[in-house]
Parts: sequence; C-alpha cells; structure tokens
Amino acid sequence: MDVEKQAVSVAEMARMVGLSRQRFYQLVASGTFPSPVYDVATRRPFYPADLQAICMDVRRRNCGIDGKPILFYARRSIIAPTAPRRAGRPPAKVSRAAVDDHADLIDGVRALGLTTATTAQVSAAVRELYPSGVNGIDQGEVLRAVFLQIRAQG
Repeated sequence: MDVEKQAVSVAEMARMVGLSRQRFYQLVASGTFPSPVYDVATRRPFYPADLQAICMDVRRRNCGIDGKPILFYARRSIIAPTAPRRAGRPPAKVSRAAVDDHADLIDGVRALGLTTATTAQVSAAVRELYPSGVNGIDQGEVLRAVFLQIRAQG
C-alpha cells in the first residue's frame, strides 16, 4: 500500500478511508480500525505510516483488524430542492465544467445544512476564496471555507 505521509491526523485518516470522522471513531472503538498512537509531548492522536497502511487495507478488504467483515456504504447523494428565483434576476449561468469540478463541494455544503446552496454560489465562493484554484489544498478546508462563505452571505 502506497503511503505518502509519515503521519496523519485522525480526521485525515478518516478522509483517506472515505468516512466521516465520527464514523471512523465509532469503528476504532468497535475494533474494526486500529487505535491511533499519541504524541507524548502534545498528547495529539495520529496515524503513522504503518497504521495508515493497515487502515487502508481494512477499507480495501472490508475486513476489520478484529477479523469481522464490515460493509462500507457508498456516499449518499443529497438531492435538494431548487432555490426559488428572485424576481427580476435571470438565473446565473454556470458552466458544465464548474458543476463537474465542484460536485463534491456542492454535496458537502448541502450535507452540512445549506440545502438551498446552488452551483453558482459554490463556484462564486471558490473563485473568491481561492483565486489561484484549490489544487493542493485539503478538500476539508475548502469545504469548510466555502460553507462559511455561503452561510455568511445568506
């Protein structure tokens, strides 16, 4: 298994295996995934490269370290009602590329409770917050920033 970083946080490990942090902690408590190790100085939990490989193997094989099979469900797509149009304003034009590029962000923002968030709002927030693009930036941080930006506007 190819592991890129020497150590990752619990939240990053959860993202690497495609789970929410809460669900990942539940599966650690149940013995499906290994527990993190703790930095002696900061007491912060983290996953070194060897435990990252074990976690990725658990996800790949659908079998926990306790030997029990585990089924991982695919992410749900949340379909939100369309936002009502404001009188006098034509609907915003959004390119198909923007929809494809930001589909995960749109799903994430809607899952966080902004069910009326539009593709145009997400695209505008990304352009404003990250004029150089989001490549190389942690997707969780991008989602958080976009969510806060849209919520502040609404």
